[in-house]
Amino acid sequence: MRFCDLKLSIERSPLARHVRRLYADLERRGVRLRPHVWLSEEWFSPDGVPGIAVPFYLAHPRLERLERRVMREAEGGNTRLLLRILRHEAGHALDNAYRLRRRRRWRAVFGPASLPYPARYRARAGSRRYVHHLGEWYAQAHPTEDFAETFAVWLTPKSGWRKNYADWPAFHKLKAVDELVASVRDERAPVRNRTRIEPIDLNTRTLAQHYRRKLAHNRLIRRGLADELLQRAFSSERPRRGALRAATLLRAEGRQLAAVVARALKVERYSVEQILRMLIERSERLQLYVRGNRRDARRYLRWMLERLTGLYSQGATPHLPL
Repeated sequence: MRFCDLKLSIERSPLARHVRRLYADLERRGVRLRPHVWLSEEWFSPDGVPGIAVPFYLAHPRLERLERRVMREAEGGNTRLLLRILRHEAGHALDNAYRLRRRRRWRAVFGPASLPYPARYRARAGSRRYVHHLGEWYAQAHPTEDFAETFAVWLTPKSGWRKNYADWPAFHKLKAVDELVASVRDERAPVRNRTRIEPIDLNTRTLAQHYRRKLAHNRLIRRGLADELLQRAFSSERPRRGALRAATLLRAEGRQLAAVVARALKVERYSVEQILRMLIERSERLQLYVRGNRRDARRYLRWMLERLTGLYSQGATPHLPL
């Protein structure tokens, strides 16, 4: 089936109430902008367009189940994450609407938006110069992502950013967002186009073509240190009937191990949990199984978490995809 034949609509989907929630958040903060939202193949906010593209599968539960079955996850598939992404993309939309990146204050705080966008980025897990919002230290990817992540934290109701980030260098970025929004609060946005980039209703690609291309792209992602460590510890072939999946073990033991590693390395638990989430995703994608006993596997998992967390803290990223 072609995308254009799905006859999807945001207004007739559960997405509508989440978009209204975003608009309520913006109104509560005194932001005049109401980004237009349309369905596309993935999440994005195009440069020069004060709007947000939302992936098609969020407009229908059957399509969301299909996304999970093929891709093993549906980004934005729960209310909490969906609102987080919408608030992040609203930051991009506000930047586009008021051309904030051209302002001296924006550049002084976040850096030049003209910097090349990296295929991968080297995250410093222990850095407090960036806020934590979407995960995987996404604010460190690029100045525009830094602004969008900071705006999202600022926008989130009851985020308590003044208290939670009071002792962080990132606090001055939150203050800058507060000041930038105040400076345009009474201004009409100079960019008001309602352009929709790659909308679903005009897309003649089939679902099969979409997923073949998406899976092929994922296969091109270079395997990094995390994959090497996982494949050293676990087996890609089921060693015996009823063997435990590595991802199942990680989920069962992960929270406790994350707390232990965070205390041992004196780092924030958030950082360890981001690495744990990546390990679970990679274990599922590689279809790995526990081949030894659970106690030995748990011991190796702790060593692996400590090593990867240590590398992140030093700025060495095991090839996190954006």
